[in-house]
Amino acid sequence: MTARILSLATAVPPTRVAQTRIRDFLTSQPGTDRLSQRLIHASFDAAAIDYRHTVLTQLGDATAEPAGGGSAHRGPDFVVDEQLLIPSTGTRNDVYTAVAPDLSARAAAHAIAEAHVNAEDITHVVTVSCTGFFAPGPDYRLVRDLGLAATVERYHLGFIGCAAAIPALRLAARITSAQPDAVVLVVCAELCTLHVRASNDPQQIVAASVFADGAGAAIVSARAELGRHGGLDMERFATTLTGQGESDMVWTIGDAGFEMTLSAEVPRIIGREIRGAVDAFLGVDAQPDAWAVHPGGRSVLDRVETGLDLAPRAIDSSRAVLRQYGNMSSATLLFILREMLHNEELGDGDSVCALAFGPGLTVESALLTKRSATA
Repeated sequence: MTARILSLATAVPPTRVAQTRIRDFLTSQPGTDRLSQRLIHASFDAAAIDYRHTVLTQLGDATAEPAGGGSAHRGPDFVVDEQLLIPSTGTRNDVYTAVAPDLSARAAAHAIAEAHVNAEDITHVVTVSCTGFFAPGPDYRLVRDLGLAATVERYHLGFIGCAAAIPALRLAARITSAQPDAVVLVVCAELCTLHVRASNDPQQIVAASVFADGAGAAIVSARAELGRHGGLDMERFATTLTGQGESDMVWTIGDAGFEMTLSAEVPRIIGREIRGAVDAFLGVDAQPDAWAVHPGGRSVLDRVETGLDLAPRAIDSSRAVLRQYGNMSSATLLFILREMLHNEELGDGDSVCALAFGPGLTVESALLTKRSATA
């Protein structure tokens, strides 16, 4: 029996911030030298991002209308008089603990409703995050907040970074293979902007130019009779560890938040390695009907497009999610797959190749098949 994604749902914090607003805000911070100001402008303007969502309401434009639903969390001061403060890691994590459960629950509740299943049908919960920690954690809170059965099995994948949605879906598929009656709720929730800081470090500037907050959820089952018809069949998965990049994409815990290292080598390494990784996964002559590529940044998408010799519009969905939401780490791929699920240009039996990249450098791949609800 093939595991199927019955539904995909997303949620974002209500504070929506224009890319130009964050650019100008960081450029104006005390201690930012002229070289860094030029780099901030160049990085933010080249990111191909229009808007991002953040749990830090103080980063938003006070005149802007909130978007995304849910309630805003004021929390401790991160900004005073347009100056970005330096909260401790503990303070940042306190906000994560307060906000992440609600964001996760909103995405999960929508996924359950769209799948046409009931909360009591859920047998397993898989949560994903690399931007905060607490215990009992997000997996426990979903059981409690959504009224799931106390016997639900819970698993949490932490600190895998941007690639983690595919391992989470793979775990869900493995669970349904071992337990054919299983119904798995997968939730990825990332609050990347909690760790933003003013810096003259080029790598911190690049990270600040792309990362955002959001959550995505999926319902996975191999039960053909369950819930809504159609979805995405999960055919197979692969992991490839590249020969380079161990020190080029790094996510560590510092005293003033989590610290992201994202060097300029990352897109170049992906560009060099992607053809070999994909050919080994799909076969040299295979041509999927659609591509769902995690947008680590515009340059990553450009390198994938060139490295795989893709048609000009092949990764439009990835570029559109990047433009409207930025890089929400693990959650981003679920936003893109949701676009695929509801894309009427994709018909029954069309194939989708999903790709995501994480620390290592690691390339995670998944081959999915679109199933029409009316087929």
